Amino acid sequence: MFEKIVIANRGEIALRILRACKEMGIKTVAVHSQADKDLKHVRLADESVCIGPAPSSQSYLNIPAIISAAEVTDASAIHPGYGFLAENADFAEQVQKSGFTFIGPDPDVIRIMGDKVAAIEAMQKAGVPTVPGSNGPLPEDDTERCMAIARDIGYPIIIKAAAGGGGRGMRVVHTEAALMNSIHVTRSEAGAAFGDATVYMEKFLQNPRHVEIQILSDGQGNAIHLYDRDCSLQRRHQKVLEEAPAPDINEEARQATYAACIKACNDIKYRGAGTFEFLYEDGNFYFIEMNTRIQVEHPVSEMITGIDLIKEQIKVCAGIPLAIKQEDVPLRGHSFECRINAEDPKTFMPCPGTVTMYHPPGGLGVRVDSHLYSGYTVPPTYDSMIAKVITWGEDREAALARMRSALDEMVIEGIRTNIALQQDLVRDSAFMKGGVNIHYLEKKLGL
Repeated sequence: MFEKIVIANRGEIALRILRACKEMGIKTVAVHSQADKDLKHVRLADESVCIGPAPSSQSYLNIPAIISAAEVTDASAIHPGYGFLAENADFAEQVQKSGFTFIGPDPDVIRIMGDKVAAIEAMQKAGVPTVPGSNGPLPEDDTERCMAIARDIGYPIIIKAAAGGGGRGMRVVHTEAALMNSIHVTRSEAGAAFGDATVYMEKFLQNPRHVEIQILSDGQGNAIHLYDRDCSLQRRHQKVLEEAPAPDINEEARQATYAACIKACNDIKYRGAGTFEFLYEDGNFYFIEMNTRIQVEHPVSEMITGIDLIKEQIKVCAGIPLAIKQEDVPLRGHSFECRINAEDPKTFMPCPGTVTMYHPPGGLGVRVDSHLYSGYTVPPTYDSMIAKVITWGEDREAALARMRSALDEMVIEGIRTNIALQQDLVRDSAFMKGGVNIHYLEKKLGL
């Protein structure tokens, strides 16, 4: 097992990793920007190293600085958390070449899953259901071929950047007249944003849900799933509220997709925690991407299984075979997670500032993952998420009732937050029934 781990992240996920390490008896090194010297995990870590000024490009994305921090503290491994460098294959490779363990999959696996075309091809080989599409990159300067592919798929279609992600590098096309211009514009945007102009084409599903499957795999032939999550409440492709398991899912399709995801993990020798993301429509799953890291919404999967994903992720990346068998993974009750952001509730603009009062909710079945404390100043430099409120109940109704109470109990003063929006969502009649699609929240907000 590792003796010391560098936590190459910030905020609530860095604190989450630190707590897991402390319970495992592993020493921690918190790397931080100049703006983050007062973060809670920095104060609690065994050691801390400042790696640069506030901008991410000079700190949390500064690969040489992070590796140097591991060297000077004599660490064994680096945990990237999520965001920043978590899915950067070059970073993972540099970590390994420098003699440290990257807590995540091998760089080659990250590269395959980061390339949407390569990922789809890998999933198809494993039998994971995918969206009807071009089955590879769109040819350049071949208008007839592109039009023929689109006709075979059927409009509307969506053009996607192979190296895209986070809702960027996508364009929906409804008519043949708009096709080639859309391909050209998306290709140009992809080249500028991702350094890769490769694009591909898929059927555009009009009213899908976003359902994802959590997995753990050791790269040694042992892999399990931790059921699924529904993350359909989104604004501008950013998740707002998640739950596990996903309600109202075709059970035959669900079980078949679980099995295909496990096969895919073993086929690619995946190591660590990961998530297969799908669009779900008319009883069918359609693979969209795999996230080769821990997810923001991982707590809901932990709540319904009792398995600590961070601890298991660390163990398998230390080379310890996964000891948990699928039959040992219970499905217990239901869980919700509400993301609390420091943002204006009307404009959704980030609202940095000093927290003058912080009172998290509590009680049976309530968990809060947050780095906040009274007197902490939320910087303007980073993502606006400041907390996650997670609840568990013996069924969906009980977990949702508990979430309503938890949100009503939560107090954050000194900055504006989206707590009021979350209070509205957990009382929304359509959401309470379950199964809203990915467009529901934006339509509700009039966006």
